[in-house]
Amino acid sequence: MFDIKLHKTRRSFLKHTTATTCGLAFGFPSILKSETLGNSSKDAANSRVGIGFIGTGLIATQRHLKNFGSNKAVQPIILCDVKSEQIEKAQKVLQKKKHANVPGTKDYKEVLANPDVDAVVIATPDHWHVAIAIEAMQMGKDVYVEKPMSLTIEEGKAMVAAEAKYQRIVQVGSQQRSTVYFRMAANLVRNGKIGELKEIDCRLGSFPLPPEQEVYGPVPDGIDYDRWLGPTPFYEYSDNRVLGDYSGGWRCYWDYGARKNGDWGAHHYDIVQWALGRDDTGPVEFIPAGHDGASHHHYRYADGLTVWRDREPYAEHMIRFVGTEGEIRVSRDSIQTSPEELRRFRPGPNDITVYESKNHTKNFVSSIKSRKPTICPATVGHRSATICHLASIAERLNRPVKWDPEAQQILGDAEAASMQQRPRRAGYELPEIT
Repeated sequence: MFDIKLHKTRRSFLKHTTATTCGLAFGFPSILKSETLGNSSKDAANSRVGIGFIGTGLIATQRHLKNFGSNKAVQPIILCDVKSEQIEKAQKVLQKKKHANVPGTKDYKEVLANPDVDAVVIATPDHWHVAIAIEAMQMGKDVYVEKPMSLTIEEGKAMVAAEAKYQRIVQVGSQQRSTVYFRMAANLVRNGKIGELKEIDCRLGSFPLPPEQEVYGPVPDGIDYDRWLGPTPFYEYSDNRVLGDYSGGWRCYWDYGARKNGDWGAHHYDIVQWALGRDDTGPVEFIPAGHDGASHHHYRYADGLTVWRDREPYAEHMIRFVGTEGEIRVSRDSIQTSPEELRRFRPGPNDITVYESKNHTKNFVSSIKSRKPTICPATVGHRSATICHLASIAERLNRPVKWDPEAQQILGDAEAASMQQRPRRAGYELPEIT
């Protein structure tokens, strides 16, 4: 066990404050505002949200540690990664944000057992997301979990059940919902500004396949490889298998994710769901490239609306919505419309307006304090991840997959249906929701 410096988070402060003072005797939320503590100009230390970071690789060091570490309403408490070098890198990032001496561990259970941790940020590879998130909710922690939220459809169902059971705040890291251009596109589509939708294009790109001749070797010092593998099948160690790389590494292997369907699909398919107002449902059929002459992977909704992957020449835009009266081409840094004046549309009081969040991490912290849902809770993240998984199943089997979005069940294909979940290694079972 490591030595943990006691931080004055809202949890540790409230633990030493009487129930009457905090209003707990009357069932009020256990949050103290900075005004109450005599400092209305900024968040005082004992009103901050204590955050534990689980998984401190690329996305954590490049985004989460910087964003949360810069938030005055947050106090980083502890870091966790199975790689010692990643903990050291993360500590240096937080030091630059004036958070020195943040301790680290390789065991996420020590993060969850820390009473000063109010919430966790889970940025592990996909195969660890749900198990850690459920256990965190069981321990009374709120959860920010990277996309895709789950490794399998059944994991996603369990995550939704846990969110409802334990009444925790969940934010899935589909941060495109918190950016202006995708929000503009969603509002345009929702309000029928391009007429009836005819088709949609999404640009995902591709990953290389895993090496045909994997280079195996001894496990290096400083990495808990068995814990990295977790619930997935055991393989001898290779550097490529555990490599954090946006262009490959572990993202190339089906064992740990959904390849590009889960990588970029979790972003773009999520925006499609949002724009269509179908966050509580999904498509009904997934068709792989080559089937019945299909040029590209695609999926269809019950009304016939089709979403295509990587079609040319439309792949130059991240997402393209085509309607009977115009089209929208949107990426993270731009939006183009036809007719052009649609770019100036702003919803009025009688128009449909989607949930507005201008910062994904701040939205999470605000929701922790207000106890109101985030822009992308588990219910939403599950539906978007389900599309990623179904597209992957169709791709792997090289045949269409039919889906009942109400029953959340693959239809008429026992082999495909069996892929809604995956076997887990002994000792890494999914936590029971009781």
